[in-house]
Amino acid sequence: MLLSAENIQKGYGDRVILHDVSFYLERGDKVGVVGVNGTGKSTLLRILAGAEEPDGGTVSLDPGVRLEYVPQNPALNMEDTVLELVLRGLGSDARALAEYEAKTILTRLGLPQFDRPVGRLSGGERRRAALAAALVRESDVLILDEPTNHLDGDMILWLEDWLKRFTGALVLVTHDRYFLERVVNHIAEVDGGALYTYPGHYETFLARKAAREESAKASERKRQSILRREYQWVMQGPKARGTKSKERLERYEALREQTGPASAKKLELSSISSRLGRKTIELSHVSKARGGHRVISGFDFSLLRDDRVGIVGPNGAGKSTLLGLLAGTLAPDDGAVSVGETVKVGYFSQENPPMDPNQRIIDYVRDIGERIETADGVITAGQLLEQFLFPPSVQWSPIGKVSGGEKRRLFLLSVLAAAPNVLLLDEPTNDLDIETLTVLEDYLETFQGAVVAVSHDRYFLDKTARRLLAVEGDGTVTPWNGSYQSYLDQRAQSRRQSERPEKPKKEPQPPAPKVKKRLSYKEQRELDGIEDEIHALESQLAENEAQQSAQSSDYVALQQLTAEHEELETTLEAKMERWLYLLSFSEGN
Repeated sequence: MLLSAENIQKGYGDRVILHDVSFYLERGDKVGVVGVNGTGKSTLLRILAGAEEPDGGTVSLDPGVRLEYVPQNPALNMEDTVLELVLRGLGSDARALAEYEAKTILTRLGLPQFDRPVGRLSGGERRRAALAAALVRESDVLILDEPTNHLDGDMILWLEDWLKRFTGALVLVTHDRYFLERVVNHIAEVDGGALYTYPGHYETFLARKAAREESAKASERKRQSILRREYQWVMQGPKARGTKSKERLERYEALREQTGPASAKKLELSSISSRLGRKTIELSHVSKARGGHRVISGFDFSLLRDDRVGIVGPNGAGKSTLLGLLAGTLAPDDGAVSVGETVKVGYFSQENPPMDPNQRIIDYVRDIGERIETADGVITAGQLLEQFLFPPSVQWSPIGKVSGGEKRRLFLLSVLAAAPNVLLLDEPTNDLDIETLTVLEDYLETFQGAVVAVSHDRYFLDKTARRLLAVEGDGTVTPWNGSYQSYLDQRAQSRRQSERPEKPKKEPQPPAPKVKKRLSYKEQRELDGIEDEIHALESQLAENEAQQSAQSSDYVALQQLTAEHEELETTLEAKMERWLYLLSFSEGN
């Protein structure tokens, strides 16, 4: 056991974040932490990393275990250069060995200027520098809070591969569903102060969570049925009540005191938009320079009334610049931007607008409107907040009391509630939880207007965008009619081809004569019995999977069963390869 946390309690004021939570981490565990914003994901990571003390419970790190932690907003020495930051704390020998790797990782993360002072980096660049520092240092436990934020598509693919090869234990919070599916082997969900752990990838988590919730509902239906029968028995008449069984009366009271599983509120919002005329936004031969470098050059574009456009490209290429031109927050250096008279833009920028920390949440929404028109009728500001998972008990709280993710959700609500007919979204997946993103994706499917989104989230773009604009960074904007994943694959293939060294031409050699290999007596005996061994391994795998389903609530047992499952799969794969090898040399081939 590398790290263990037992009976963790944590609250802020009268709000309980974590209640009697336990968590255990073994070498090789790669855990993705999910949950609605504000439920305590980042708090849990800070407690596991030792950056914050719990109100109760214990956290233990085995002696000699090296832990690296990257929070969402790392505290860095602004006087360091980028390379000094990454190598800080390493001895002279370790520093010499790590410098090449540090430069490689920094380049992959878009920070090739190694002598640049940290104080001159943007917020996203600082987070990438902190991530590079954690990856360079040898660690047994790696804890990452939203590591994919502020990474472009190429960087995310690279980090995905790096973490899959990482041999230590990993705990991370991320909204990237493809990332969760491909990197982690456990999901931990923070919900209502509790922690539910599921072995497997993200898809397995969704299935097992649905089964857990259905089981809880079935148990509640049974409790209600028993309670109704007991109530009828208790109410048979005052004359008989005095002679009734004391134990049965106590059982009835106990059943009545119980509470069933809380019905999870689903974030949902009916379409809110205003009428959009024939003309939307048009760019005519638009050019724009930034920092003396032209990022958009002679670009023509017409936004359709029901368009769904994704803007993609490397960090710093000019994606947000293009979105700013469409939003009207930036003026072109050359060319013209023409906007239709009925266009009402809703602009969800990367940074939240200034929010008064003392203003109550409900007043923030009331500033937009006390009563808001939706496709299903008029709703109040309070009802709208409830649909966005701000219950009445929270609505009267000051904005300064909620988490960063909840502020982000509140900003998104304010943009949608203003009834735009053109939605411009700049990195909407940053700092939003998966449930909010899922409903935003569903909302965009029925939104009566045009949507343009800058994003690096593969799942989000694959689900919402019908076409892409690839901003290349040299002034070129290239239309792309395929999926975002196909765009990334094409870029990766082009990069591999450009990096591949030219091989010297060899003189053609005559083919070597084929020599037929015959199996030895021992190999033939092995071939005769190997199919039975394969069948036995397949049966063991099926039995293991059945045991996992039966032990879905026992975390310790599930860990052992998952490890056995991985070992059986490895053994079966090796047997299959050996069988195919022997079969290729058997008689008759």
